[in-house]
Amino acid sequence: MHIILHQPEIPQNTGNIGRTCVAAGTSLHLIEPLGFRLDEKQLKRAGMDYWEQLEVHRYMNFQEFIEKHPDAKIWYATTKAHQSYTEVKFEPDDYIMFGKESAGIPEEILVEHEESCIRIPMLPQIRSLNLSNSVAIVLYEALRQQGFADLEARGNLHRLKWKE
Repeated sequence: MHIILHQPEIPQNTGNIGRTCVAAGTSLHLIEPLGFRLDEKQLKRAGMDYWEQLEVHRYMNFQEFIEKHPDAKIWYATTKAHQSYTEVKFEPDDYIMFGKESAGIPEEILVEHEESCIRIPMLPQIRSLNLSNSVAIVLYEALRQQGFADLEARGNLHRLKWKE
């Protein structure tokens, strides 16, 4: 799986998303301009020591991303979509794109890909969820659909052992 952030603005969100990507074995694609520098303290703090393990790619704009990944199957996460993220079938090599915190994915991109737009259901008076929460919700549904392939199914306690 791949996560794309289109012009993210808040370093803490991107740091949290990076940490989630590492935990899920997912790569992160950042489309500029970014609202922060990648060496910012807030980004590193939110990503903890996992940021160094993250597979991250940067692109000057969406067009560069498309040129480098012409066959990418992209799901566009937006509050404006007709279908829920639970109504689609995610594949292991799919990309899920999220827009910047203040405005989402540009409508010029969305109208070209209406059938690939997905949303997280929520009450109508709510504009949107936090970006890092949205990424985690959709990504883990995609991974669930794939049986959490390559992810450890059962955790271990630090000091004690689970009963068999």
